Amino acid sequence: MPDTIAAIATGGVLSAIGIIRVSGDDAIVVADKIFRAKNGTRLSSAENRLMYYGSLSGKDGSLIDLCLCMVSRQPDSYTGEDTVEFHCHGSPVVLSEVLDALFSFGVRQAVAGEFTKRAFLSGRMDLTQAEAVIDLIEAETAAAAQNAAGQLNGAVSLSLEPVYDALLDIIAHFHAVIDYPDEDIDEFEIQKYLSVLRNIENELSRLLSTFDRGRILRDGLPTVIAGRPNTGKSSLLNILLGYDRAIVTGIAGTTRDTIEEKVQIGGLILRLTDTAGLRKTNDDIEKLGVERTFDAMRRAGLVILVLDGSGPPDDEDFEALRLIPPDVPRLVVVNKSDLPHVMSARDLDAFGSDYCRFCALTGEGMDEFENKLHKLFPDFNESPAGQFITNRRQAEALGLARSALTAAIDAISMSITPDAILGEIETALDAIGDITGKTMREDILTRIFERFCVGK
Repeated sequence: MPDTIAAIATGGVLSAIGIIRVSGDDAIVVADKIFRAKNGTRLSSAENRLMYYGSLSGKDGSLIDLCLCMVSRQPDSYTGEDTVEFHCHGSPVVLSEVLDALFSFGVRQAVAGEFTKRAFLSGRMDLTQAEAVIDLIEAETAAAAQNAAGQLNGAVSLSLEPVYDALLDIIAHFHAVIDYPDEDIDEFEIQKYLSVLRNIENELSRLLSTFDRGRILRDGLPTVIAGRPNTGKSSLLNILLGYDRAIVTGIAGTTRDTIEEKVQIGGLILRLTDTAGLRKTNDDIEKLGVERTFDAMRRAGLVILVLDGSGPPDDEDFEALRLIPPDVPRLVVVNKSDLPHVMSARDLDAFGSDYCRFCALTGEGMDEFENKLHKLFPDFNESPAGQFITNRRQAEALGLARSALTAAIDAISMSITPDAILGEIETALDAIGDITGKTMREDILTRIFERFCVGK
C-alpha cells in the first residue's frame, strides 16, 4: 500500500483531546515535517509507543498546537504499517489544520474503516476480529461490549480454526492420493472421516444456535406492547423510556399507528413498539392500526400484554392473548396497580403466562418487571466472552457450511463416490474461510467495512 492515510480518530466534535491517526509508508517521514519534540528527538529515531511532547506546525510553518505524539513502527502497530498519532487539544479547527498540513505533504484522507481494513490485509487480525471492532464501537450494553471484546480477542476464530484445519486435512489427503499414486500414502477412505464430519457439523450447529441470542444482544429484542384500548400501553411506553413519547388520553383508540423506540432495561435492550388497541372497530384507520399490531406481534421476540388491573379481564383481553403467536415469549403486565386490585390472581392464572403488577403513571413495579425479563431471558444475565455470533454474514456462512456437511454425511451413507462428497466438503471449507477471511472476496470486504466510521 504505497499511499499514506490520515483521519481524525476521535470525531469532529469539541472535546478535551482530539487524536489524529496517520498510517502508511511515509507516515513517520511526513509527521517529522510538522512535529518538533521539545527534547529535540526526531520522530525518525523516536522510541516505539513512547509519547513525545512538542509543537505542531501548519503547512505554512505557523504554530498550530502543543501536543503529544507517538510512533508505532511496522509490523507492531494497529494497521501493521508505520503509524503516528497526534494527541492534540480537541478543537475541530485545530484538528482540521493538522489534517491540512498532512495533506499538503501528500497524505490523503482515510475512508471509513480503512485503518482496520489495512490491519486485516496485513494479517494483524482476521475478518471476525475486524467485524468485532465496529460491534465494540456500537455496543449499547456492557454485555454487548464484552461479547465484542471477546470476538476481538479471537473467540470466533479459535472455535473455527480446528474446524477449518480438519476439513483441509481431509481434502489434502484425497488430492495427495490422486496426485501422487506412487507415493506411500494411506489409502483414502471417506468413511473413516464420518465421525470427524459429524463432530464438525455439531460444532457448526452449536455456533449457529447462538445467533438469535447474539443478534438480540447487539441489536435489541423486538418487543411489542399490546392489549385492548385504554389499558395503559402508551403510558407504559412513556415510563419505560423516561419521557412522553406517545400521546396519552382517556379516549380509546388514540394510538392509531405503531410507535417504535429503544430502551435498555437490566442490561437488555428492548426495541419497543407501542401498538393500536386490539378490538373490533368500524373505523378504517383504526383497523389498519390493528392489522399493523398483528404484523408486529408475528415478528416480535417478546410481547408485553397490558391489562387494566382495576377491573376484571374481559373477552377482548383473552382475544388479544389468543392473537399472540404461540412461539413468541410473552409477559402480562397488570397496569394501574395504584388503584384497588380488582383483577385477582385466579383471573391472571387463566392467561397462562407470567405476570407482574405495574403502575405506568409512577413506575412502581419496575424492579419486578425487570426480574420477570431476566426470568424469560436468562442467557442475557451472563457475561458473554465472545461466544455469541452477532453478525448475519457470519451466520449465513455458518448455515451454508453446515448444510454442505450434512449433504456430505448423507452422501457417505448412500455410498456416493468420494469426489462428489469432496465437493460438499470444499463448499463448507470455503464458507468457513469467508467467515475468517482465509478465502477473501472483495464484495465481502466492501460489505464489512462500509459499516465503519472514518478514523477506524
